[in-house]
Amino acid sequence: MDTEANGVGLEWSNTGAVLMLVCTLIFYYWHQRPIHFPPGPRGFPLIGVLPYLGKYPERTMQIWSRKYGPVMSVRVGSEDWVVMGSQESIYQSFVKGGNVFSGRPFVKVANEVTESKGLAMIDFNPTWKTQRKFGNVTLRGFGVGKKSLEERIIEEVEAVKMNILSKEGKPFDITDILSNAIMNVICNITAGQRFEYDDQFFIQIRRHLWFMDPDRTAAFSAMVFVPLLCHIPPYRKKYEQIKQDTKEMMGLFQQLVDQQRKTFDKNNLRDFIDAFILENENGTDESFTDRQLVHYVRELFKAGTETSTGTLRWAMLCLIHYPGAQEKIRKEIFDVLGNSTFPSMSDRNAMPYTSAFIQEVFRFRTLAPLGVPHKTTDTVNFANYIIPKGTTILSNLWAVHNDPTVWNNPRQFKPERHIDDKGKYIQSNHVIPFSVGPRHCLGEQLARMEIFIFLVSMVQKFEFLPDPNKTDLPELDDGVNGVAFVPYPFKLVAKEI
Repeated sequence: MDTEANGVGLEWSNTGAVLMLVCTLIFYYWHQRPIHFPPGPRGFPLIGVLPYLGKYPERTMQIWSRKYGPVMSVRVGSEDWVVMGSQESIYQSFVKGGNVFSGRPFVKVANEVTESKGLAMIDFNPTWKTQRKFGNVTLRGFGVGKKSLEERIIEEVEAVKMNILSKEGKPFDITDILSNAIMNVICNITAGQRFEYDDQFFIQIRRHLWFMDPDRTAAFSAMVFVPLLCHIPPYRKKYEQIKQDTKEMMGLFQQLVDQQRKTFDKNNLRDFIDAFILENENGTDESFTDRQLVHYVRELFKAGTETSTGTLRWAMLCLIHYPGAQEKIRKEIFDVLGNSTFPSMSDRNAMPYTSAFIQEVFRFRTLAPLGVPHKTTDTVNFANYIIPKGTTILSNLWAVHNDPTVWNNPRQFKPERHIDDKGKYIQSNHVIPFSVGPRHCLGEQLARMEIFIFLVSMVQKFEFLPDPNKTDLPELDDGVNGVAFVPYPFKLVAKEI
């Protein structure tokens, strides 16, 4: 009996030793980094730092960067990512080292719904370069950044004013009005037409813009960090909803493209779709396929609407929180434009406080706090570290916009910080909401034009007040954080001036 007991004990002892060895090896492997890799937190085996990120990963990462430096690593799942946490590190990597830092990692939830087409999720390769160049040239050709586009925006300004007036001074959520207007500007550029806001086709497109859904955007963000969640309830359901939404949107934009083809005239190009169809028919490049066109148009609509609408909603909320700022903007508008002249981008130099207010909104409420993930296209020696080829790179834009060494009391909303002692507006290279480098936002010029003209036009005609039926205004420091950081739904009152 003693011999048998000793044998069992020896067996358990050997098993325990093996388990201990396995755990030691796992622990050792887990804490290993590539040679000369940036330092950073490791978290737990298999899941990395994910339990520590919280609702606002960008804020957590800023805290970590104080310990590990502006170029640090984080273990996400089983991968080592690098986070650029300062303006200098982002500029040096994305601008100075643009060719090496402009890749795009495979992000399951994003690449599967886009089929790796469009523009945002294509890797840094000849196809991306061809499509990006086409986008830049074509958007400029149809007015982006030019006076001619202002007239199309002004047309939507009138529609916005009429819709606001229809509320008759009662509390309302301005989101649909703004997103309708932004979508119509994009539609004018891409498809050469605008829709009435009650048009069923238009309503169907808007229905698939889910950037305000807190649950779905949070789920999307989680699945970016942990692709395995796409197959695990309850995330799987959200994943399927996102794919279904994309499929339905693709069907709608396919209709738009098919309609354009029926009246296409290569001697009279009307819009972005026509220009793309011409490239397809000329056989200029094999990437100019019908599927690529539909994804491209969907991306312009979705990304363009979400970013500009989200920024304008933050601006409206700031106007309500800071009525003194709203009054300063209105005074400046009346001094420069009066109460009836339409604004133009050429008026910005004469409106320093308005320009400062908009830049402060960009800084204060960063719409894409961690930007869009990049990837190294080759092994690179950067900031005295060696970053291997294929490493995912995050840019902590929120940290740049809240850097206490640059901004005094960064968590405070203060437009005056962007005005010098002579009363002139200071455009800061430390405010980079559209990122920098080869992969900065394609629609940056359009977004800046929309935000300036819509905001000035609305403040010129209305005083925006809080909902009198609510005791507290929505907090500025909290919002829906997922695909983009946007305010929770809120209502306001628009008093005609």
